[in-house]
Amino acid sequence: MLTVVKIGGAWLEAGAEDAAFASLASLPGDLVVVHGGGSEISRWLERSGISVEWAEGLRVTRGDGLQLTAMVLSGWVNKRVVRALAGAGRRSVGVSGEDGGLLQAEHVDIERLGEVGRIVAVNSDLIHVLLREGFTPVISPISEGPHGRPLNVNADESAIPIALELDADRLLLLSDVPGVLADGELVGTLDRTRAEALEKTGQLAGGMLVKVNQALEAAESGVEVRIGDASLLTSNSGTRISGSELLPALT
Repeated sequence: MLTVVKIGGAWLEAGAEDAAFASLASLPGDLVVVHGGGSEISRWLERSGISVEWAEGLRVTRGDGLQLTAMVLSGWVNKRVVRALAGAGRRSVGVSGEDGGLLQAEHVDIERLGEVGRIVAVNSDLIHVLLREGFTPVISPISEGPHGRPLNVNADESAIPIALELDADRLLLLSDVPGVLADGELVGTLDRTRAEALEKTGQLAGGMLVKVNQALEAAESGVEVRIGDASLLTSNSGTRISGSELLPALT
């Protein structure tokens, strides 16, 4: 069993680490962790006098903002995750998408988003070496862009091609919400048709829309995908992403 888990910055808020990481470390089989760190990035940008900008659920990254983002994600946040997993009994090694050419990326829209990328290739050799030696890879999504320059890549958009390249059994996209919500209620199972309907009504937007669109691609390739909070680690909760259109309910 191989599980890829994406965790967000909410996991790193004060007091949230111990219980959540104990559940994460207890998952059976091989584990690969991909992390974001949005709240930490915003905090450090503001401290440095750099404006925080968003466009369609993606962070705009320009100039010194890229260097700071790389330092926060691949340094401060990455090592906190490694430390927390080790404290919960799971041997871990922190790497970034730049290490060993792990994640290759290209610009999404340099004029609109700046140094933000999308993954075009995954070199999984490093991950396989770490797993074979009994380590859990903890991956920062800062990736290698054109001419070897780093690009900031959304953590969800990094976790999904990693899961596909590794032929993972499960992909868990963890957030600070219980799953995809519609009219305030949890959507138990979501296919592309329902997702498009929710987008049209404005109930699926921003970062969650980015997450769902990427998750649908993984589900359509045969990976079990769920979106939700830390309860995903101990139960089949959250929103299951379906790779095929759901049959209408019988009436």
